[in-house]
Amino acid sequence: MKLAEKWISSDYKFYGKIINTRVDQCLLPDGNQAIREVVEHPGGVTVAALTDKDELFFVRQFRYPFMAETLELPAGKLERGEDPFEAMKREQREETGTWSEEYIFLGEVYPTPGYCAEILRLWACRVAGYTKMDLDEDEFLEVEKIPLEEAYQMALNNQLPDAKTQIGVLRTYALVKAGRL
Repeated sequence: MKLAEKWISSDYKFYGKIINTRVDQCLLPDGNQAIREVVEHPGGVTVAALTDKDELFFVRQFRYPFMAETLELPAGKLERGEDPFEAMKREQREETGTWSEEYIFLGEVYPTPGYCAEILRLWACRVAGYTKMDLDEDEFLEVEKIPLEEAYQMALNNQLPDAKTQIGVLRTYALVKAGRL
């Protein structure tokens, strides 16, 4: 059975600074029509920046949708048309004041594929040097370093509910244990 759905039309409901929303009509594999609600998002990047002492850089920040602080790997959204690799290096420098010479691509993640077109791209690296942080005007966060082994246990114990952070920590841990990072 073919699974592909065919787009028929789109009706945009909202144009925002970060997201757009639309309601699409589509044709299902069985010939029936359906409605699909879609959130358009330019995508994001995440970096698992590891010190020479096997500590990961994290940022603690307030996340308004949950009205709570979260502990996350450094990350940020892409500007429309921005190169993801360059955006990730920018976010690393801005949020942690670190930079690296070599990066390992950890892959792409679809965080909520049922309704959102966001793609997150993840990298890991060893920190090569330090510079000053350069946060966005509306960005407030605290930087923390957590030993990789502890971060791994936190991910397993659901102490890091952010999906990109869990994936980044687990993949980085696997690379270090395999001697590849």
